[in-house]
Amino acid sequence: MVEIRRRGFILVLSSPSGAGKTTLTRRLLAADPSLSLSISVTTRPKRPHETDGVDYHFIDRARFDGLVASGGLLEHATVFGNSYGTPREPIEAALAAGREVIGDLDWQGTQQLRDKMERDLVSVFILPPALAELERRLKARNEDSPETVAARMAKALDEMSHWAEYDYVLVNRDLDECLATLRAIVHAERAKRIRQLGLADFVREISGR
Repeated sequence: MVEIRRRGFILVLSSPSGAGKTTLTRRLLAADPSLSLSISVTTRPKRPHETDGVDYHFIDRARFDGLVASGGLLEHATVFGNSYGTPREPIEAALAAGREVIGDLDWQGTQQLRDKMERDLVSVFILPPALAELERRLKARNEDSPETVAARMAKALDEMSHWAEYDYVLVNRDLDECLATLRAIVHAERAKRIRQLGLADFVREISGR
């Protein structure tokens, strides 16, 4: 009997800061243990509640530049003076083993991933229900200064202008509903023909042709 193997994919969630992508990522991981998180490298300082190797790999500028030069990052971008990147090796290993990986990226990183691995990318943009709600969420986090919140709000409009570049677009009015839709997207993408390796041989075998 011909075995049908499945190639995994990378599910990228993007949104303006405060629109819910981090919360949705964590809840999706909790709901589906077969999913794993792509842990980015970053040059920004670690926040008090963050853990190195769990939230990010916090590295210095010299090491980050070395990864860029060696091709060790699938994508990288600089936001508010800090650089972020997705390590190549763990992503490629997971996809080859038939596992899905979730990435929390901005539109710049998503575009770079699309250029390098379009067939393996599933992209979702999360929109807030309103800009006023986005600002309220940013202030409620109590993590950033008023100046940083203002800068994030100014950047939000630019980020949202890229919604049409994504495979799926969700408005995060209700977290549970948004999560349910994300889970449906994952299930549907797993069944796509291009991800089922050996399918043609399987069909020929069962049809006797």
